[in-house]
Amino acid sequence: MNPSAALSAFQARLKSTQILCTTDDMAPFLCDWRKRYFGNALAVLLPSNTPELAEIVQICTEFGIALVPQGGNTGLCGGATPDQSGTQVVVSLKRMNQIRGLDIDNQTITVEAGCVLQTIQEAAAAQDLLFPLSLGAEGSCCIGGNLATNAGGTNVLRYGNARDLCLGLEVVTAQGKIWNGLRGLRKDNTGYDLRDLFIGSEGTLGIITAAVLKLYPMPVCQWTSLVATPSIPATIQLLNLFKQKATTLLTGFEMMTAESLALTEKQFPQMRNPLGENPPFTVLIEFSDHESEAHARNLVESILAEALELGIASNAIIASSIAQANTFWQMREHITLAQAQEGANLKHDITIPLSALDNFISATDAVLRAKYPQVRIINFGHLGDGNLHYNVAAPVGTDSAIFNQANETSVHDIIYGMVEKFGGSISAEHGIGQLKLHDLRAHKGAIAHDLMATIKTALDPLNILNPNKVLPTNAN
Repeated sequence: MNPSAALSAFQARLKSTQILCTTDDMAPFLCDWRKRYFGNALAVLLPSNTPELAEIVQICTEFGIALVPQGGNTGLCGGATPDQSGTQVVVSLKRMNQIRGLDIDNQTITVEAGCVLQTIQEAAAAQDLLFPLSLGAEGSCCIGGNLATNAGGTNVLRYGNARDLCLGLEVVTAQGKIWNGLRGLRKDNTGYDLRDLFIGSEGTLGIITAAVLKLYPMPVCQWTSLVATPSIPATIQLLNLFKQKATTLLTGFEMMTAESLALTEKQFPQMRNPLGENPPFTVLIEFSDHESEAHARNLVESILAEALELGIASNAIIASSIAQANTFWQMREHITLAQAQEGANLKHDITIPLSALDNFISATDAVLRAKYPQVRIINFGHLGDGNLHYNVAAPVGTDSAIFNQANETSVHDIIYGMVEKFGGSISAEHGIGQLKLHDLRAHKGAIAHDLMATIKTALDPLNILNPNKVLPTNAN
């Protein structure tokens, strides 16, 4: 390893404005969004195109310098934060943010990795097309990071994860070579699917620099509704009723507990639940129609009427305007902000089969509260695809930092143990990063973990791409 020689090589290849070396300049790139992980770096590099990035990787390979790819730096597992050594470089792709092309007939858009998600949505909408990936950080997260973590969001129920929305990739390999797989094909059955290998790999196998993404016809209208339900079984019955009656018109189905909305109202008093006193569960339903507004409203009203008659819903409101629909969504999105303002909490991004969801929540809540009386469980998420954000906060009046430091391992062990018991996953959409690095082997099993390590070694034998993320350095 020769950091000074590497830095000289970077300076010879890049403009001075593409190399950040001072503490103040690098600071925004050296900690994660949650301010949980802090690192140091030899430099922060800002390539403006794929050939420049390839040369950066070649220099890193020559001088034995590890690099950490970074997009919008909105991840929740520390996957884009360097270590403390000060010998790694952070490579920010934010300047690689061009839309390379939009093919209306093929319904695809080709974008660079640093494109902000919202920018892609808006470019598609300008052509009356929809790019459906949607999440809370869409105004700042970048598509490269979305693909590297296989991001989910609120529309997975209808359109799938980021992986399902991508047709082709351009990738810089660990050797600094450029693989051009930017094909907008729905069918391409030519051997191993390299695209799927890099999606979800969190920059440990290659650096995604561009992608061809699927677009869809823009719906004629969207209807948003809030529904009160008495229990998890009733909520799942409501979901199945909408699936049966509305089929693919159902695009979002978000569950919020009374506790999560009470916390939101505490921190943001204007965010009162329009259903009145918080019911045990509040469900946000989004329904998209390509036929007509009248057709959509009649169908939504008939399904909700049946749900009320069956007793699986106790109250319901259909948004009367786009502004009111946005207010409903803001309630859901402000849960995360409310948690941050209340204090640090222990987050768990998990997936549970819907058939096991009620038993999982009941059993896990009981175990946690038996060990930690008065602990607060903030449980909400994308119920349509079984993805819960099952977060644990210190009891009221207890210092959250002290509680978390003393109990984090135990709380994780309880929840992840229950996830295993009920056939779920310890990571639904946030990835592994540093946060779950040492939980992955137990969850995936030794054979799967070792196969992943074999792939990592084959593609990145010098271990320069985002080391100690997803897999520990000594995984093999």
